[in-house]
Amino acid sequence: REDIRPFWIEDPVRPDDIASLAQFAHGTRIPTTASELLGNRGGFRELMEARAASYVMLDLGWCGGISEGKAIATLAESFGLPVAPHDCTGPVTWAAGVHVAMNAPNTLIQEVVRAFYTGWYTELVTGLPIVADGHITLPDVPGLGTSLLPGLTERPDAVVRRSGN
Repeated sequence: REDIRPFWIEDPVRPDDIASLAQFAHGTRIPTTASELLGNRGGFRELMEARAASYVMLDLGWCGGISEGKAIATLAESFGLPVAPHDCTGPVTWAAGVHVAMNAPNTLIQEVVRAFYTGWYTELVTGLPIVADGHITLPDVPGLGTSLLPGLTERPDAVVRRSGN
């Protein structure tokens, strides 16, 4: 029912099917957002050129990190589209996403999963950006403002994967 006015519909169809996303977006008055699962700015460029989303949701853990995330946010700005960085991939990625969000003038919102922010995120890192009264404040320390807790990788419940030699 189009008389219900959600803020947006997130990934209403498969996010890698840009043509179907565009068809959906052009056929409704409800704004759409897509897609934290796209892997780089090439995929996001396709999304934007097709006008397949009203809002661009990026996730630094999926799109290539801080530099690629900032490039995607800048690209979205050139298309006149707001960005909404995603949360759900962990506290370090979320902290990095907050930094990108603070740097992108077209940031609409930074997603925060409260249950993660007040729960398991605090079990993994030394600190997080402060969320209060609907605003986020970055810590006044170098870098991302957080580190993995000492001994984290030695915990019995830790699953450690290493790449490279």
